[in-house]
Amino acid sequence: MYVSVATQAGGSAPNEDWVGCTPSLAVVLDGLSTAGLDTGCRHGVPWYVAQLGGHLVAALASPKTPLADGLAQALEQVAALHPACDLRNPGTPSATVALLREGPGRLDHLVLADSPIVLEKEGEFVVLTDLRVDEVCGDLRAETEQFETGTPEHSASVARLVSAQRAIRNTPEGYWVAAAGPEAASHALTGTVDGDAVRSAAVLSDGASRLVTEYQMATWEAVFDQLRTSGPRSLISRVRNVEATDPHGRRWPRYKSGDDAAVAFCQRDDAA
Repeated sequence: MYVSVATQAGGSAPNEDWVGCTPSLAVVLDGLSTAGLDTGCRHGVPWYVAQLGGHLVAALASPKTPLADGLAQALEQVAALHPACDLRNPGTPSATVALLREGPGRLDHLVLADSPIVLEKEGEFVVLTDLRVDEVCGDLRAETEQFETGTPEHSASVARLVSAQRAIRNTPEGYWVAAAGPEAASHALTGTVDGDAVRSAAVLSDGASRLVTEYQMATWEAVFDQLRTSGPRSLISRVRNVEATDPHGRRWPRYKSGDDAAVAFCQRDDAA
């Protein structure tokens, strides 16, 4: 398949998204915000997603390796790179994961947390995502949405939300993300679809998908038209232009004025 990629930080802080590809694999990682809280790790989220992304590509070099097995292997390998850090800290660097891999007549997918994969199938758009995080801490999310982005009240509320999420992250009572332990890979949502039925696919962090899902300023059909004609970078620019009309989060309450964004756009070779 033909894959084009782009990623961009949402502001002045380092980009905590990561995107990578091979001719048969697309990977998008979205590092989880620390909200200024301790992580027990001296390396930071950008380092973590870069290491995890590289190890994922290597672990999945063999097409026979199941996606969840490759993720578990990569998680173990990255944990081994920083044993002096406190990997038991509930805030240890972590990330969402979205993987799409082409095989003979098939497309395998894996999603862990809320970075979606969207498949274009004969004019129909199928969204594959893991929204278990939305089932927890609803009261704190609602509190955060009451404040304008960038205010002290908003920052304090986000910190309370992140602290509460950490307490149930990677537990049966909460939701699952890539962090220090390989067991999270077994909780990812995986599947396979007929590759011949898919014209194209987009693998995105939620900083890019929110143009449709949160802002409702485009349809998936319009997004795919833009990706096909102008590429992933133009889609991220469109998200930024929309966010610029609401810098304080009044119309669209959110955790950051602009979130990091990553896109991998995959087309069959005969459709590129």
